[in-house]
Amino acid sequence: MEKASEASEVAAGAVVGERFCSEAERELTVRKTSVFFYGDGFAAYDHATGDLVFRVDTYARSGSPAFADRQILLMDPSGDPILTLRRKWPSLHQRWEAFLGERKEGQRPLFTVRRSSIFGSDRSGFEVEVDSNGYRIEGCFAKRCCRVIYETRGGGGGGAAVVVAEIKRKVDTLLHVVLGRDVFSLCLRPHCDSAFAMGLVVVLDQITGDEAEEEVEQVDSPISESAG
Repeated sequence: MEKASEASEVAAGAVVGERFCSEAERELTVRKTSVFFYGDGFAAYDHATGDLVFRVDTYARSGSPAFADRQILLMDPSGDPILTLRRKWPSLHQRWEAFLGERKEGQRPLFTVRRSSIFGSDRSGFEVEVDSNGYRIEGCFAKRCCRVIYETRGGGGGGAAVVVAEIKRKVDTLLHVVLGRDVFSLCLRPHCDSAFAMGLVVVLDQITGDEAEEEVEQVDSPISESAG
């Protein structure tokens, strides 16, 4: 597997919209709005200003199985829908589709996310389909340690792989502790579409939310000496 390039001159660009892209690096602090059930919702704040950037709500239509008809809205601070996220059923690879705004019947998905494999160690990897552009997700979202990689298409089979976003454990610098999984950082490289990246976070939470809880530390822990 090729090493992901850190070349800043290669930019993935907008997926949801140019207004969600910044020329500078940006960090969002993401907090689950419920600690009792996975996928209940999120709130994302700008780390520098503390302003609310995104809200996430989950709901299922009355009388429908949650797994078959669950829809999730990614909204702006005022509650206007940015994306509707919906699981495609049936799908062995747990494919999710994202629609611009509030989904309408017959609307084509803006992007899709699915597991790379349903077997073995490859289950931790995910593929993202955005028209002709290629993205993949490496690492372990359940441990809040993964990155979104954009793969450019070059002539003659060449190209580059660029990290455009990373999900990391949140560190409380005052208390010198690594916070639990319910609060974490979404670090965005220049020109990364923040709404697209936040949509990926929500889908990853849905797909991995039923994985074994004992594999992931639930409580706050001291920062190890190796932590930066």
